[in-house]
Amino acid sequence: MSHANAALTPRARELVVDRFLAGWPKAHIAKAMGCSRKCVAHWIDVFHQEGLAGLQDRSSRPRSSPSRTPEETELEIVRLRVEERLGRDRIAERVAVSPRTVSRVLARRGAPALSQLDPITGEVIRSSKQTAVRYERARPGELVHMDVKKLGRIPKGGGWRGDGGTRVNHLGRPDQRTRIGYDYVHSLVDDHSRAAYSEVPPDEKGATCAGFLRRAAAFFATIGIDRVETIMTAAVPLEHVIASRAPCSAPMRCANSTSSARASLP
Repeated sequence: MSHANAALTPRARELVVDRFLAGWPKAHIAKAMGCSRKCVAHWIDVFHQEGLAGLQDRSSRPRSSPSRTPEETELEIVRLRVEERLGRDRIAERVAVSPRTVSRVLARRGAPALSQLDPITGEVIRSSKQTAVRYERARPGELVHMDVKKLGRIPKGGGWRGDGGTRVNHLGRPDQRTRIGYDYVHSLVDDHSRAAYSEVPPDEKGATCAGFLRRAAAFFATIGIDRVETIMTAAVPLEHVIASRAPCSAPMRCANSTSSARASLP
Protein backbone atom coordinates (compact mmCIF):
# COMPACT_ATOMS: atom_id res chain seq x y z
CA MET A 1 0.00 0.00 0.00
CA SER A 2 1.30 3.48 -0.86
CA HIS A 3 2.16 5.72 2.05
CA ALA A 4 0.00 8.72 2.92
CA ASN A 5 2.24 11.25 1.14
CA ALA A 6 2.82 9.28 -2.07
CA ALA A 7 2.14 11.37 -5.16
CA LEU A 8 1.17 8.35 -7.27
CA THR A 9 -0.22 4.90 -6.57
CA PRO A 10 1.11 1.85 -8.48
CA ARG A 11 -1.84 2.07 -10.88
CA ALA A 12 -1.20 5.78 -11.45
CA ARG A 13 2.48 5.07 -12.13
CA GLU A 14 1.46 2.60 -14.83
CA LEU A 15 -0.82 5.25 -16.28
CA VAL A 16 2.12 7.68 -16.39
CA VAL A 17 4.13 5.11 -18.36
CA ASP A 18 1.22 4.36 -20.71
CA ARG A 19 0.77 8.04 -21.51
CA PHE A 20 4.50 8.49 -22.05
CA LEU A 21 4.60 5.54 -24.46
CA ALA A 22 1.58 7.04 -26.23
CA GLY A 23 3.63 10.15 -26.98
CA TRP A 24 2.49 12.55 -24.25
CA PRO A 25 5.06 15.19 -23.21
CA LYS A 26 6.23 14.81 -19.61
CA ALA A 27 4.88 18.26 -18.72
CA HIS A 28 1.41 17.33 -19.93
CA ILE A 29 1.52 14.05 -18.01
CA ALA A 30 2.53 15.88 -14.82
CA LYS A 31 -0.32 18.36 -15.20
CA ALA A 32 -2.88 15.62 -15.82
CA MET A 33 -1.66 13.49 -12.90
CA GLY A 34 -1.32 16.40 -10.46
CA CYS A 35 2.37 15.86 -9.73
CA SER A 36 5.71 17.40 -10.68
CA ARG A 37 7.64 16.77 -13.90
CA LYS A 38 10.48 15.44 -11.77
CA CYS A 39 8.13 12.79 -10.31
CA VAL A 40 7.00 11.78 -13.81
CA ALA A 41 10.60 11.56 -15.03
CA HIS A 42 11.57 9.43 -12.01
CA TRP A 43 8.94 6.77 -12.67
CA ILE A 44 9.67 6.71 -16.38
CA ASP A 45 13.35 6.09 -15.59
CA VAL A 46 12.39 3.34 -13.13
CA PHE A 47 10.25 1.73 -15.84
CA HIS A 48 13.14 1.77 -18.31
CA GLN A 49 15.45 0.14 -15.74
CA GLU A 50 13.15 -2.40 -14.05
CA GLY A 51 10.01 -2.66 -16.15
CA LEU A 52 6.48 -2.82 -14.71
CA ALA A 53 7.72 -4.62 -11.60
CA GLY A 54 9.63 -1.51 -10.59
CA LEU A 55 6.42 0.52 -10.42
CA GLN A 56 5.06 -1.47 -7.50
CA ASP A 57 5.40 -0.43 -3.86
CA ARG A 58 8.46 -1.72 -2.04
CA SER A 59 9.93 -1.48 1.43
CA SER A 60 12.12 1.54 2.12
CA ARG A 61 14.19 -0.43 4.62
CA PRO A 62 17.91 -0.47 3.68
CA ARG A 63 19.49 -3.75 2.59
CA SER A 64 22.03 -3.48 5.38
CA SER A 65 22.40 -1.44 8.58
CA PRO A 66 26.07 -1.42 9.60
CA SER A 67 25.45 0.82 12.62
CA ARG A 68 22.63 -1.31 14.05
CA THR A 69 23.03 -2.44 17.66
CA PRO A 70 24.79 -5.84 17.79
CA GLU A 71 22.69 -8.91 18.51
CA GLU A 72 24.58 -9.65 21.74
CA THR A 73 23.88 -6.15 23.05
CA GLU A 74 20.17 -6.42 22.24
CA LEU A 75 19.92 -9.74 24.08
CA GLU A 76 21.67 -8.23 27.10
CA ILE A 77 19.23 -5.28 27.09
CA VAL A 78 16.25 -7.63 27.09
CA ARG A 79 17.82 -9.78 29.84
CA LEU A 80 18.34 -6.78 32.11
CA ARG A 81 14.74 -5.74 31.61
CA VAL A 82 13.23 -9.19 32.18
CA GLU A 83 15.51 -10.57 34.89
CA GLU A 84 16.60 -7.48 36.79
CA ARG A 85 13.67 -5.22 35.84
CA LEU A 86 15.80 -2.17 35.20
CA GLY A 87 14.62 1.04 33.58
CA ARG A 88 15.99 2.23 30.28
CA ASP A 89 18.42 4.76 31.82
CA ARG A 90 20.07 2.17 34.07
CA ILE A 91 20.20 -0.35 31.21
CA ALA A 92 21.87 2.29 29.03
CA GLU A 93 24.58 2.75 31.65
CA ARG A 94 25.19 -1.00 31.92
CA VAL A 95 25.52 -1.72 28.19
CA ALA A 96 27.01 1.63 27.11
CA VAL A 97 24.31 2.74 24.66
CA SER A 98 21.90 5.66 24.65
CA PRO A 99 18.54 5.42 26.50
CA ARG A 100 16.74 5.97 23.18
CA THR A 101 18.51 2.95 21.73
CA VAL A 102 17.37 0.88 24.72
CA SER A 103 13.78 1.96 24.10
CA ARG A 104 13.93 1.00 20.42
CA VAL A 105 15.46 -2.40 21.20
CA LEU A 106 12.86 -3.20 23.87
CA ALA A 107 10.04 -2.19 21.54
CA ARG A 108 11.49 -4.20 18.66
CA ARG A 109 11.90 -7.27 20.86
CA GLY A 110 8.41 -6.97 22.37
CA ALA A 111 9.66 -6.62 25.94
CA PRO A 112 6.88 -5.47 28.33
CA ALA A 113 7.01 -2.14 30.11
CA LEU A 114 8.05 -2.06 33.76
CA SER A 115 4.53 -0.95 34.73
CA GLN A 116 3.21 -4.30 33.45
CA LEU A 117 5.64 -6.44 35.49
CA ASP A 118 5.43 -7.66 39.05
CA PRO A 119 8.28 -5.91 40.94
CA ILE A 120 9.18 -9.12 42.83
CA THR A 121 8.78 -11.97 40.34
CA GLY A 122 9.02 -10.10 37.04
CA GLU A 123 5.87 -11.78 35.70
CA VAL A 124 3.47 -9.83 33.52
CA ILE A 125 0.53 -8.90 35.77
CA ARG A 126 -1.15 -6.19 33.69
CA SER A 127 -2.59 -6.88 30.29
CA SER A 128 -1.68 -4.75 27.32
CA LYS A 129 -4.22 -2.43 25.69
CA GLN A 130 -3.84 -4.49 22.55
CA THR A 131 -4.65 -8.15 22.17
CA ALA A 132 -3.80 -10.55 19.38
CA VAL A 133 -6.75 -12.83 20.20
CA ARG A 134 -10.22 -11.70 19.18
CA TYR A 135 -12.82 -12.42 21.84
CA GLU A 136 -15.85 -14.28 20.54
CA ARG A 137 -18.10 -17.22 21.35
CA ALA A 138 -17.77 -20.49 19.47
CA ARG A 139 -21.00 -20.37 17.41
CA PRO A 140 -23.64 -17.87 16.26
CA GLY A 141 -26.47 -17.35 18.74
CA GLU A 142 -24.54 -18.67 21.74
CA LEU A 143 -24.43 -15.15 23.20
CA VAL A 144 -26.00 -11.89 22.04
CA HIS A 145 -25.50 -8.43 23.53
CA MET A 146 -28.50 -6.13 23.88
CA ASP A 147 -28.27 -2.45 24.79
CA VAL A 148 -30.02 0.92 24.42
CA LYS A 149 -28.28 4.21 23.60
CA LYS A 150 -30.11 7.42 24.53
CA LEU A 151 -29.32 10.31 22.16
CA GLY A 152 -30.62 13.87 22.27
CA ARG A 153 -32.52 14.87 19.14
CA ILE A 154 -31.28 17.65 16.86
CA PRO A 155 -33.94 20.19 15.80
CA LYS A 156 -34.62 21.08 12.18
CA GLY A 157 -32.01 23.43 10.85
CA GLY A 158 -29.38 22.24 13.34
CA GLY A 159 -28.87 22.65 17.07
CA TRP A 160 -27.86 25.72 19.03
CA ARG A 161 -24.19 24.80 18.62
CA GLY A 162 -24.59 25.56 14.93
CA ASP A 163 -25.01 29.25 15.85
CA GLY A 164 -21.70 29.40 17.64
CA GLY A 165 -22.20 27.09 20.58
CA THR A 166 -22.26 29.81 23.22
CA ARG A 167 -24.36 29.87 26.36
CA VAL A 168 -26.01 33.13 25.22
CA ASN A 169 -27.17 31.54 21.97
CA HIS A 170 -28.48 28.52 23.87
CA LEU A 171 -30.49 30.56 26.40
CA GLY A 172 -31.62 33.11 23.84
CA ARG A 173 -33.20 30.74 21.33
CA PRO A 174 -36.93 31.46 20.88
CA ASP A 175 -38.05 27.87 21.43
CA GLN A 176 -35.98 27.11 24.51
CA ARG A 177 -39.07 25.89 26.38
CA THR A 178 -39.89 23.40 23.65
CA ARG A 179 -38.64 19.96 24.61
CA ILE A 180 -37.29 18.15 21.58
CA GLY A 181 -36.81 14.84 23.37
CA TYR A 182 -34.53 11.89 22.78
CA ASP A 183 -34.00 9.04 20.36
CA TYR A 184 -33.43 5.56 21.79
CA VAL A 185 -31.22 3.35 19.64
CA HIS A 186 -31.88 -0.31 20.51
CA SER A 187 -29.24 -2.77 19.27
CA LEU A 188 -28.72 -6.52 19.41
CA VAL A 189 -25.28 -7.89 18.42
CA ASP A 190 -24.31 -11.54 17.99
CA ASP A 191 -21.06 -12.24 19.83
CA HIS A 192 -19.68 -14.73 17.31
CA SER A 193 -20.51 -13.25 13.90
CA ARG A 194 -20.88 -9.59 15.03
CA ALA A 195 -24.14 -9.48 13.09
CA ALA A 196 -26.22 -6.58 14.42
CA TYR A 197 -29.81 -5.36 14.32
CA SER A 198 -30.84 -1.85 15.42
CA GLU A 199 -34.03 0.16 15.67
CA VAL A 200 -34.99 3.61 17.01
CA PRO A 201 -38.22 3.16 19.02
CA PRO A 202 -39.80 6.13 20.87
CA ASP A 203 -38.71 5.02 24.37
CA GLU A 204 -36.73 2.47 26.37
CA LYS A 205 -39.52 0.96 28.44
CA GLY A 206 -39.57 -2.73 29.17
CA ALA A 207 -42.41 -3.53 26.80
CA THR A 208 -40.67 -1.62 24.00
CA CYS A 209 -37.45 -3.53 24.63
CA ALA A 210 -39.33 -6.81 24.58
CA GLY A 211 -40.93 -5.96 21.24
CA PHE A 212 -37.56 -5.01 19.84
CA LEU A 213 -36.14 -8.33 21.02
CA ARG A 214 -38.86 -10.22 19.13
CA ARG A 215 -38.14 -8.37 15.90
CA ALA A 216 -34.38 -8.69 16.34
CA ALA A 217 -34.66 -12.45 16.89
CA ALA A 218 -36.84 -12.73 13.80
CA PHE A 219 -34.21 -10.84 11.78
CA PHE A 220 -31.44 -13.08 13.09
CA ALA A 221 -33.48 -16.10 11.97
CA THR A 222 -33.51 -14.76 8.39
CA ILE A 223 -29.69 -14.72 8.29
CA GLY A 224 -29.25 -18.21 9.71
CA ILE A 225 -29.12 -17.53 13.47
CA ASP A 226 -32.32 -19.38 14.35
CA ARG A 227 -31.52 -19.90 18.04
CA VAL A 228 -30.42 -17.40 20.69
CA GLU A 229 -29.03 -19.21 23.72
CA THR A 230 -27.90 -16.39 26.03
CA ILE A 231 -28.71 -12.69 26.19
CA MET A 232 -26.40 -10.29 28.01
CA THR A 233 -27.85 -6.89 28.80
CA ALA A 234 -27.95 -4.11 31.35
CA ALA A 235 -30.96 -2.35 29.89
CA VAL A 236 -33.91 -4.77 29.90
CA PRO A 237 -35.84 -6.10 32.94
CA LEU A 238 -36.04 -9.89 33.02
CA GLU A 239 -39.79 -10.04 33.42
CA HIS A 240 -40.42 -8.13 30.20
CA VAL A 241 -38.20 -10.45 28.19
CA ILE A 242 -39.83 -13.51 29.65
CA ALA A 243 -43.28 -12.07 28.90
CA SER A 244 -42.32 -11.07 25.37
CA ARG A 245 -42.33 -14.70 24.10
CA ALA A 246 -39.67 -13.89 21.54
CA PRO A 247 -38.70 -16.73 19.17
CA CYS A 248 -35.74 -17.90 21.24
CA SER A 249 -34.91 -19.82 24.40
CA ALA A 250 -32.31 -17.82 26.28
CA PRO A 251 -31.03 -17.33 29.81
CA MET A 252 -31.04 -13.63 30.63
CA ARG A 253 -27.80 -12.38 32.18
CA CYS A 254 -27.68 -8.81 33.48
CA ALA A 255 -24.26 -7.26 33.08
CA ASN A 256 -24.67 -5.02 36.11
CA SER A 257 -26.01 -7.61 38.56
CA THR A 258 -25.66 -11.23 39.53
CA SER A 259 -29.26 -12.18 38.72
CA SER A 260 -29.86 -14.81 36.04
CA ALA A 261 -33.02 -16.38 34.75
CA ARG A 262 -34.07 -18.51 31.78
CA ALA A 263 -36.68 -16.99 29.55
CA SER A 264 -39.34 -19.61 28.83
CA LEU A 265 -39.76 -18.68 25.19
CA PRO A 266 -40.72 -20.94 22.28
